[in-house]
Amino acid sequence: MRRFTSYGPINTQLHYYAPRTQLIAQAYQQLIGEAPEQGGHYITVWAPRQTGKTWVMQEVVEQIQGSGDFDVALLTLQNAKQETTIEGVWEILRNELSRWFNQPFPAITTWRDLDGLFTKNYFQKPLILILDEFDALGENFINQFATQFRTIYSRRSNETSRKSGEKSNLLHGLALIGVRSVLGIENVSGSPFNIQRSLHIPNLMQAEVSALFAWYSTESGQTIEPAVVEQIFAETQGQPGLTCWLGSLLTETYNQTPSQPITSQNFAEVYATAVKVLPNNNILNIVSKASQPHCKPMVLELFRTNAKIAFTYDNPTINFLYTNGVIIWEREGLTDYYVKFASPFVQKRLFNAFANNLFPALDRLYDPLTDLSNIITETTLHPLNLLRLYQSYLQQNKGWLLKDAPRRTTDFRIYEAVYHFNLYMYLVRVLASYGSQVTPEFPTGNGKVDLIIRHANQRYGLEVKSFANLHEYGLARLQAAGYAQQLGLTHMTLVLFLDTVDEENRRMLEQIYNDPQTGVTVEPVVVTIGE
Repeated sequence: MRRFTSYGPINTQLHYYAPRTQLIAQAYQQLIGEAPEQGGHYITVWAPRQTGKTWVMQEVVEQIQGSGDFDVALLTLQNAKQETTIEGVWEILRNELSRWFNQPFPAITTWRDLDGLFTKNYFQKPLILILDEFDALGENFINQFATQFRTIYSRRSNETSRKSGEKSNLLHGLALIGVRSVLGIENVSGSPFNIQRSLHIPNLMQAEVSALFAWYSTESGQTIEPAVVEQIFAETQGQPGLTCWLGSLLTETYNQTPSQPITSQNFAEVYATAVKVLPNNNILNIVSKASQPHCKPMVLELFRTNAKIAFTYDNPTINFLYTNGVIIWEREGLTDYYVKFASPFVQKRLFNAFANNLFPALDRLYDPLTDLSNIITETTLHPLNLLRLYQSYLQQNKGWLLKDAPRRTTDFRIYEAVYHFNLYMYLVRVLASYGSQVTPEFPTGNGKVDLIIRHANQRYGLEVKSFANLHEYGLARLQAAGYAQQLGLTHMTLVLFLDTVDEENRRMLEQIYNDPQTGVTVEPVVVTIGE
């Protein structure tokens, strides 16, 4: 029986997988070319880690080998990551070629020698070369290789009277695999590899995710509630590594009763564990990339609740976050594109990581002699009074609490997200002794944050926003009502962060709103920052 795996290339005999037939056919066709007798294309194959790049190209290699018309090699340059000299990189490439074809190749001492490797001295058929982990090379080495490959391609293209197997260089097709679409082949004067085409490996579609778990049910005999599969896709957006990781946790690690169906309750338990405590190389890499100094300001801005960030691939930080699986783009209308987090799972892990990093400890949450009976008991919770307690805590402690908080470079104000992280961590710690759970939810994939409190078998919703203006305030009340309806709640607390407010405006903003469309009661609460 197969199993789910999220580490390394898939073994189709051992693991569940999506066939991805159309994608494999596309890569195959690009490498052999529309007119194979003339030559193939030089392409880049890119996607974030653990999306199946290597496996797709392994399938392509198998198809090419089956045709019998080409020599083909799939080599890895991962060992070249630590090389500081081009001679060291050349030596690794030569050794990989020798190992793959089981024949000796001469040492490479100049770039002209690289050109000479792909000739009739060593090959009898046109060659299709696939270099995995190509972006493990240093940026300068990547550009030098790109220049040389472009020269080879141009020379072959000029030999129009010769068929591919008769050209002076037999490098018929080339694929460079990495996490970046241009694989670092970028400089101010333009790419020296401008003949390359780009093949992006997308996430799994919902039908593909459903097919994976249907396959498991058929083989194991254990049914999975349809809602579980829907939740997996919704939370991961079909990212292959994360999808299969959750599949592994559900069907193996935490599958205590294989004779019983896997239910939504099972998923909720496993998912909470995956978000809060379990290590996973894929998500740890994403968190690491998002936390880098040149990326952290952008990521903090993405947690803003009152503005979206325009997506542009020319922005190097957006480019970096996109190609490393932190963000994706969403389109509004015909021409507008905005940044959003890659998936709810990624957003939750980042929210938790930043919140815990900024506020690992919160001292003296409230005076220990404070009577909390009007806030929380074993059976009741009053969100309004709880937020008043938080307001008091923030005002009394913000001097040391926010002393080292990250600030925007434009106006030196503390990032909006910092307050949301602080509120979340405060609620988690105050309610912990009552056995309550606080879970951040992100229904839109960008800045919108909702905190769901589960206490005494009841759910309480808090929608968190920063006050922008009265128009946005009106929209926020409608959004809060709509989201409460989706959750099956009749009441939603709208938490508004504001610099300062007088009592008259506080009373105006905190008027209870009864939404006529949904029947939901929205109770706004103002929390003043007072920077």
